[in-house]
Amino acid sequence: MAHSQHAAPRRFPGWGIGAAAAAGVAAVVAVAVGISQATASPACAAVISQAAAQLNTAQLNTAQTSGEATHYVLTPGDGNCSYPGLPNGGLFVALSPGEYDGSAACGSFIQVTGPDGSVTAEVVDQCPPCQAGHVDLSEAAFERIAPLAAGEVPVTYHTIVDPPLASALSVLVKTGSNPFYLALLPIGAGNPVASVQVSGPGGGWQSLSRSTYGYWLASGGAGAGPFAVRLTDTAGHQATLTGITLSPGVVQPASVAMYGTAAAPASPAAQAAAQAKKHRHRARIRRTASPAPSQAALPRHNASAVLAASPRPSCSG
Repeated sequence: MAHSQHAAPRRFPGWGIGAAAAAGVAAVVAVAVGISQATASPACAAVISQAAAQLNTAQLNTAQTSGEATHYVLTPGDGNCSYPGLPNGGLFVALSPGEYDGSAACGSFIQVTGPDGSVTAEVVDQCPPCQAGHVDLSEAAFERIAPLAAGEVPVTYHTIVDPPLASALSVLVKTGSNPFYLALLPIGAGNPVASVQVSGPGGGWQSLSRSTYGYWLASGGAGAGPFAVRLTDTAGHQATLTGITLSPGVVQPASVAMYGTAAAPASPAAQAAAQAKKHRHRARIRRTASPAPSQAALPRHNASAVLAASPRPSCSG
């Protein structure tokens, strides 16, 4: 695809919730309404679902933005947000630098409407050449709104507050983390993450700083662990994951979602059983499948970091 000329960064309305605004939201929703304790996950978790439902969510939703959409191919793990794999079933989007906002938009969802329909895409990447209002969709997402051959189409889009969650929370400990340097990547929060805090065996909470590539950093480290990790999003939801170990490159899942309900991650045995059942079902029922469309290799965005992650979650609980 041909990107348009880079324009001066513009803050995306709705992701411009900075530290002061986040603190205001937290003050409004200071009353906790429920605690759920994890029991069957490698990483135990407790979630506090705060009274965010009492907020005027219309104030948190962004107005429609008019612009244009293109499409591109992303190598798994190479997005600027550092997520392993291709999240959200391959329906993802890269934003202009101003809208990416130094990774503040990572993990949020936007709804994009084009000539042929709408699609919900997860923010996983930055598009450096894109001007504000230009979204660069995955091919699977673009096909929901227009034929790939169209190349570039006019669209409108907006941020979704509290999108449906496909799975529970998880945390990835960055490769290279040690007792003196810790980097954590929250996965599956739904809304943009406003703050991350960590607590070691000694107690007390340490606030982490956001990097431009999705991870939250404790540059002086947080000890050898295990840790409790407390996440707060821009809508005021808060969740605390416990039993997070210092296991670099490992995605550590919890059994509780940031808000609402979501399925807990399946154990390896359950995944193997489901796969065997699928194969037996296919053996009984003959299906006709369309051949996968061929894709030309397109330039991917220049990612800030390349992440090597373990394919199987592992942590002590």
